[in-house]
Amino acid sequence: MQPIFATQTASISELKTNPSALIKQSDGESVAILNHNKPVAYLVSTDMYERMMEAMDDMALSQTANARMNDGQTPVKVTLDDL
Repeated sequence: MQPIFATQTASISELKTNPSALIKQSDGESVAILNHNKPVAYLVSTDMYERMMEAMDDMALSQTANARMNDGQTPVKVTLDDL
């Protein structure tokens, strides 16, 4: 069984019927959209989506920084004023 990562669920039919009501009813929480009782999509607020995008950007930047720290080259020390 596939896990559902939301506190609320709705069917695709419910989403098609009245998407505005579903968004209002969600009260900013994520909603798992189900098709034949299996999650096929998630409806998230714009605030949550922006936070997720920022978290993914931060993670990618952290991975890049870690890769550069471990590339065998000698790091160059700088201050914020140097930048």
